[in-house]
Amino acid sequence: MSRRSGILEFAVLGLLRESPMHGYELRKRLNTSLGVFRAFSYGTLYPCLKTLVANGWLIEEPGTTAEAAAPLTGRRAKIVYRLTAEGKEHFEQLLSQTGPDAYEDETFAARFAFFGQTSRDVRMRVLEGRRSRLEERLEKMRASLARTRERLDDYTLELQRHGMESVEREVRWLNELIESERAGRDLRGSASEGTAQQDTTHGATGGLPRPGDDSRPDTPGDTAT
Repeated sequence: MSRRSGILEFAVLGLLRESPMHGYELRKRLNTSLGVFRAFSYGTLYPCLKTLVANGWLIEEPGTTAEAAAPLTGRRAKIVYRLTAEGKEHFEQLLSQTGPDAYEDETFAARFAFFGQTSRDVRMRVLEGRRSRLEERLEKMRASLARTRERLDDYTLELQRHGMESVEREVRWLNELIESERAGRDLRGSASEGTAQQDTTHGATGGLPRPGDDSRPDTPGDTAT
């Protein structure tokens, strides 16, 4: 399984943990809530759903009464996908993973979107791992720029500086998040118990900062490589 398909499966399970949805709703949520999936097709989503059903992590159910009557109008009834108990357990196992893959650009963006369902100790390990990864990247970018500065034209040089600034902004953003986690504050600045059970009341993306806003660093997946 490729990394991108693994991220998609993770995101689908996380969204369905909130509530059952049909394919159109899932695609809309993936597009609007998770920037890493801004451009993908039903041809990508439905094979993923079929795999999750085959694994026993999802079940297919008929839609609402109105949707079930769709064949009478010549339209195909929508299938609703619901998370099974096994699917919920599998998603919780994925949430607890803090290995190097959790720090990569696309993976981190998807993981961060579900921090509201993640325990604080796992959030801290992922945030600190991501920060270390970016600090390493920043060091390499600075070293490369120092070696090649004299050979670059002004526009290429400016592009490299822009990439470095993007990484620096995300590192500062991560520092703020880590400080808040250590102080026991949620992202609204209020005290937080920090338990996964309480965090789930916010949903997958409720209350999260928007890394693409002017006052925030760029979206994690958009940093220069």
